[in-house]
Amino acid sequence: MNEARNDGNGRRLRWLLTSSATSHLGDGIGKVALPLLATTLTRDPVLIAGLSATQFLPWLLFAAVAGALVDRIDRRRAMIAANTARAVAVGALAVMVAAGGMTIWLVYLTALIIGTAETIADSAANALIPAVVGDGSLDAANSKLQACEIVGQTFLGGPVGSLTFALFAAFPFILNSAGFAIAAAVLLGLAGTYRGTAETAVRPAKLRTELADGLRWLRGHPLLRRLVVVAGVLSLVSELAQAQLVLYALQDLHLSDATFGLFAFVGGIGGLAGAGVAPRLVHATGRRAVVVGGIVCCGIGFGGMGLVRSPVAGAALFGLFAAAVVAVNVVLATARHTLVPGELLGRVLGVWRTVVWGAIPLGALLGGVLTEALGTAARTFAVSGVVMLAIAAFAFGALRRFPLGDKSDSAAALTHHDPGL
Repeated sequence: MNEARNDGNGRRLRWLLTSSATSHLGDGIGKVALPLLATTLTRDPVLIAGLSATQFLPWLLFAAVAGALVDRIDRRRAMIAANTARAVAVGALAVMVAAGGMTIWLVYLTALIIGTAETIADSAANALIPAVVGDGSLDAANSKLQACEIVGQTFLGGPVGSLTFALFAAFPFILNSAGFAIAAAVLLGLAGTYRGTAETAVRPAKLRTELADGLRWLRGHPLLRRLVVVAGVLSLVSELAQAQLVLYALQDLHLSDATFGLFAFVGGIGGLAGAGVAPRLVHATGRRAVVVGGIVCCGIGFGGMGLVRSPVAGAALFGLFAAAVVAVNVVLATARHTLVPGELLGRVLGVWRTVVWGAIPLGALLGGVLTEALGTAARTFAVSGVVMLAIAAFAFGALRRFPLGDKSDSAAALTHHDPGL
């Protein structure tokens, strides 16, 4: 019976991973093609950064609401609806690009629509993981989900997005739309219902009350409270530089539109390596060491990118950053899945992403202003790297009393209330 249950869990996880991989492939194509499209309309660093900010602004505005919704409704159906909405929005963008009627503000509007649907799709996918894994390893499942994101968005999506954009500007957006549509269709094969709890389905509380429950639970949990602070600050400082990546590649490294995707491809290799080694690193050194060490490597990667002018060296350092940040994300995802009760997972994840992903648009805008003030995107990368090293020191101090271990750590963390972070 256990073997049959494990087989069923394995099949469900494969359906989820297949859908996630397909949607991330489409997303990766679009996330390279959208900035390239923007650079054909403007080279203003603040407007370029504003595009990145617009893509992630919905996480600041709607992530908590999206988390509460995915605790109320069937999470599989939420993913299908969100991916369908993204397919329609990107398909409309492809038509506009082909017709030659694009402006930077239409690019912004499309990014906002895609980002809003993404809050539902990604929140639901993350909340589904414990249900489809069952008794399996959360570290392994989260590593696979991270690998799907990295392979789709940078390992494959980046090069495809840049190369197809160079051939025909509307081409990558057609592929992007198709990727979202296929991701929605694949989820039809995921059998079962996936609500938070039966009680949530029968007697739904007021949305405001549900949001307050998630926020109250997170604030009362000292370990996750510290982790969300670390993750939020790291997210903001990372985006200072990442929002300027296209300008760094085109202006500081003098790459072409087509080779920009190959530069991102190296980041994909690094991210895939990080997802692959994260469970082994956790086993060998512990989760706290992976978090702190990963942030140190992030700082070295971005700081080094600010100092070099060789495309090869810059790509290698970008790969180091990608590997490190993915390893950190695996640990953070497992901590959430291990410590948060299943019926609260969507709401707590919504609050988490309001903080962490909501910091991205602020970081993007600050990065644009910083690049304009410093003169080059490379200097923004250097500043970001130095600040990341300071974040690593902060994380070491903030997490030193918490083992970040197994479910047995949950009770200790819940009963340990202090006035700290």
